[in-house]
Amino acid sequence: MEQLPEDWQRGLVIVAHPDDIEYGAAAAVARWTRQGRDIRYVLVSSGEAGIAGLPPAESGPLREAEERAGAKIVGVTEIDFLGYPDGRIEESLALRRDLAAAIRRHRPDLVVLFNFGDVWARGYANSADHRAVGRAALDAVSDAGNEWIHPDLADLPPHSPRWAAVYGVADGSHAVDVTDTIDLAVESLTAHARYLEALSSDPVATQARAVLDMTAGPKEGFPAAHAISFELYHFGPASSDL
Repeated sequence: MEQLPEDWQRGLVIVAHPDDIEYGAAAAVARWTRQGRDIRYVLVSSGEAGIAGLPPAESGPLREAEERAGAKIVGVTEIDFLGYPDGRIEESLALRRDLAAAIRRHRPDLVVLFNFGDVWARGYANSADHRAVGRAALDAVSDAGNEWIHPDLADLPPHSPRWAAVYGVADGSHAVDVTDTIDLAVESLTAHARYLEALSSDPVATQARAVLDMTAGPKEGFPAAHAISFELYHFGPASSDL
């Protein structure tokens, strides 16, 4: 397993819901912001259908606030919520366009995505929203650099990220050492207190630690006590237009 490239300055993380980033990737984000990199988030929904017993009109603003709190802990303050309906996101041309627009606005070198495979592991289906957002976002990385696919984005100059890196995969090609930032990642997930309280009666901090121990544990073939693995996709050349 190779070291994920880090010769870049700006990264954009695109996911479906609040808490998706905190289930692992936030440990890498904390590493990168400590290194002085500019990391930004795009969330396709506000996660308003994610808390049993709490109506979407109340849950959406709450989950956005929890996401902003968790992001701040790992050094991220710029977050876009696109307002797609939680649980009903479709892999569509409209979603590709909106994500291509976000990539053109933020102009990242690296786009980070959540696992969009059909399953987490054998016998465990992935979320429909994760599948739709990840696949549309991977296509949007290409779309963002093409001036003809979305002509209604003509006011946003094309931009080609160098890579897309997908986390939450079972067997990634690359990894980063997050040993020094694992505690920040736990704190970042703990910020999603109301969401975690609805999932289990275990203390929120206990749940968060268990999640990060699982997702950011040692990876075979990579020399780190705690690591996040990614599947790396190659796209455009090095960017000079940040």
